[in-house]
Amino acid sequence: MDTQNVYELITGKLEGWLTAAIEMLPNLVLALLIIVAFYVLAKVIRKLVSNMLSRVTDNKTVTGLAETVLAVLVLGIGLFFALSILNLDGTVTSLLAGAGIIGLALGFAFQDIAANFIAGVLLSIRHPFGIGDIIETNGLFGTVEKLNLRNTIIRTPQGQYMYVPNKVVYENPFTNYTKTGKRRIDLACGVSYGDDLEKAKDIAVETLSSLDLRDESKDVEFYYNEFGDSSINFSIRFWINYNRQPDYWGAQSEAIMALKKAYDDNDIMIPFPIRTLDFGIRGGEKLNTVMDTNK
Repeated sequence: MDTQNVYELITGKLEGWLTAAIEMLPNLVLALLIIVAFYVLAKVIRKLVSNMLSRVTDNKTVTGLAETVLAVLVLGIGLFFALSILNLDGTVTSLLAGAGIIGLALGFAFQDIAANFIAGVLLSIRHPFGIGDIIETNGLFGTVEKLNLRNTIIRTPQGQYMYVPNKVVYENPFTNYTKTGKRRIDLACGVSYGDDLEKAKDIAVETLSSLDLRDESKDVEFYYNEFGDSSINFSIRFWINYNRQPDYWGAQSEAIMALKKAYDDNDIMIPFPIRTLDFGIRGGEKLNTVMDTNK
């Protein structure tokens, strides 16, 4: 093949490409306009989603993620339309098939990460607890320090940080102690069988009713609940305003000290377990007989 033939081949190819480009120019302009239109639409949708989610959750990470995902989805739809206008349907089909295969593979490979991610989004939207709330979940107790898209970070009363997967929190029961701002303290105690039960009840109720830390909107509750080995046992309950764990510990400690002092001042005994040793069991010898024999 000589130089002239090569030149003619190249110029022929270029002319063909130029002719095809000129013929496709209207479609190319239309495709670009579609991409620009979907880009503007993505920005509008992103702003609308931001305004809507800001009313549902304060988690900026979740809001930003939702905005980005929807914006990319809208731009992807615009790109597929543009490719279709350019008669690149085969490319669109290949892209969709490839995206499906990749998505399926990633779903199997990162199913735990995906589960924690989805659980984090749902926890942020439903908002069963917030930063600073005191919760207990799966035997773990502490203050919520942060909720991200993978973990719920809890600080224990001892100061340690625990990273709990969001899926574990979402799928299992948990208790939010600060949701209502109030908490009940239950104290178990007992009085001796020789004491006046009515008097013991009145003194206990009056004593705990005068505590400064008690929530005065709710009455003190007192119930005898069993005949114990060495005492008649009861439960006494009262409510406090609860925002942090020291509120609970402090009120409980003050109640125990006040109840003990009130019973001491009124000669009411809180008995401790008593064990009687009987050496005169049937089939054996009495202790006094053994001692007399050894003299």
